[in-house]
Amino acid sequence: MSMDFSNLFSVVGKTVVITGGSRGIGEMIAAGFLSQGAKVIISSRKVKACEETVERLKAEYGGEIYAIPSDLSNLDGINHLADEIAKREDKIDVLVNNAGVAWGATLEDFPEVGWDKVMDVNVKGVFFLTQKLMPLLRKSASASDPARVINIASIDGMHTSPMSGFAYGTSKAAVIHLTRFMGAHLAGEHILVNGIAPGPFPTWMLSTGVGFKGETEGVDWDSVASRNPSGRVGAPSDVAGLSIFLSSKESAYITGHTIPCDGGIVSSS
Repeated sequence: MSMDFSNLFSVVGKTVVITGGSRGIGEMIAAGFLSQGAKVIISSRKVKACEETVERLKAEYGGEIYAIPSDLSNLDGINHLADEIAKREDKIDVLVNNAGVAWGATLEDFPEVGWDKVMDVNVKGVFFLTQKLMPLLRKSASASDPARVINIASIDGMHTSPMSGFAYGTSKAAVIHLTRFMGAHLAGEHILVNGIAPGPFPTWMLSTGVGFKGETEGVDWDSVASRNPSGRVGAPSDVAGLSIFLSSKESAYITGHTIPCDGGIVSSS
């Protein structure tokens, strides 16, 4: 058997779509792909945030990156994003479904509007954007180099967390099972679907949850890290590197699985 270990983990020339790519984990993943020679398309709801992130990442890493702002909580926004990508790209190699929202409330006070918002973005958005982008994914898919879908879940979908609202953890558990379904159904089309379940990373979302009021710089992340078996919070290279692995030929025999990226929280809980 011939063994070719050249260009391990290469994503050079791949076209990668990343939702929720203007900040947090989405921006970390976008930076990783851009630094490794991929073309990156980011999307989020806020136009200004998209523009600023594109400028920031392009200045730091060069390469090709642009943004298509869209609201992925509804089908109009999902269709808009898919249509705009189709106007500009002949195919896409990787779709990273990262856009997500949370809503904090007690069981007694949890409102329907909060439940629906979380489910619409975190679950419905993942399914229907993947559905709408299937034609472009199919164009890049082959047995030797499958197309990829990476669903960003959360460890809150794998265990119960005192910080997770009821809807958020439930939505992420749904994403993990949706990843299994998609992986099983699309493997025959050479489209691989896997997930990443991040633990604590220094993001706006976690910052709001632990009382840092959305600040990510100059705050006490060590207090969060002290509760992690690894003694730290996640670094951008942790989640970006795992995303790149799941997009490279080295993961071409893996589908339907969600990998925790959490420093050991799930395995020790």
